[in-house]
Amino acid sequence: MDLTILYRGPLASCDYDCPYCPFGKRRDTPDQLRADRAALDRFAGWVTGQRGDTLSLLFTPWGEGLVRSWYRETLARLSRLPHVRRVAIQTNLSFRTDWLADADLATLALWATYHPGEVTHERFLAKCRELTTLGVRYSVGVVGEPEHLEPARRLRAELPPEVYLWVNAAEGRTYTDPEAARWTDLDPLFAYSRTPHPSAGRPCRTGRTVISVDGAGTVRRCHFVRTELGNLYDGSYRAALGPRPCELAVCDCHIGYVHLETLPLYEVFGEGVLERIPHDR
Repeated sequence: MDLTILYRGPLASCDYDCPYCPFGKRRDTPDQLRADRAALDRFAGWVTGQRGDTLSLLFTPWGEGLVRSWYRETLARLSRLPHVRRVAIQTNLSFRTDWLADADLATLALWATYHPGEVTHERFLAKCRELTTLGVRYSVGVVGEPEHLEPARRLRAELPPEVYLWVNAAEGRTYTDPEAARWTDLDPLFAYSRTPHPSAGRPCRTGRTVISVDGAGTVRRCHFVRTELGNLYDGSYRAALGPRPCELAVCDCHIGYVHLETLPLYEVFGEGVLERIPHDR
C-alpha cells in the first residue's frame, strides 16, 4: 500500500521564542535529547526495513529538528531509500544547509515557516536563496498575525515566483472579509485556513492511508484524534487501518484537514501534499 506517516517524536525544544508557540525557547535536557534521538533511530530503522509498501514521511516536531544532527542525517538517509516516495519536515530554516548534499533532492522537501520576530528578513531570504540554488523543493509560510502582513508581502516580492507562500490563520483569530482579502492576495488558498472545517462524521484519509506515529511507536489516525490504533513496531496497527469518519467536530490545522475527503486539497497539491506545494508550482 501507499502509506503516509506523520512522525512526531519527543523533541520539544526550539531555538526561537515565538509568542504564539508554547514551545518557544524550550530546552530539552540531555536525557530528553538522547531519548528523542533513540526514538528517531528506531523509527528510521523501521522505515529502512519495510518491504512491499511505498512510504511518504512528514516530520512534524514540536521544536526545531534540523538544528539537531540526527534529524539531518536521518532525513538524508531516508530520502535515498527506493521505497520512500517523499521525506519532508516542518522547519524554521535556522539550520546550515551543507547536509543537503547527501540527500536525494528528488525525494526530500521542506515546509518552512518565516517568523519575522525571530529572524531578520535578510537572513531568512538568504536561506531561501540557498535552497533555490541547491535545487531543494520547499514552501514558505507565515502565521496570519497583523504584524506579519508587511514582512510577508516583502518576502513574497523577493522570493522566486515558483515558491509557494502559504498563510496559516492565527489560532483563535477571526478575520473580517477585508482582512482575509489581504492575506488571500499573498496566498490564494488562504480560504482553506481561514475558518475550521466541519469534520464530524465526514470521511478522511487518516486512519486508512495516513497515520500519525509518536516516539514510542503508538499509531493514531492523526495528531489530533487520541484514539490509538495499535503500535508501529509490533505491527498491531495494520489490522486497524480502514475507512472511518472523523471523531472531531472540526479540523483547523492544515496537516489534518488536508486529508479530509470532503475537500479538494489532494487535487490542489498533488505530489506536494506533505510539503504544502501546489501541483502547479
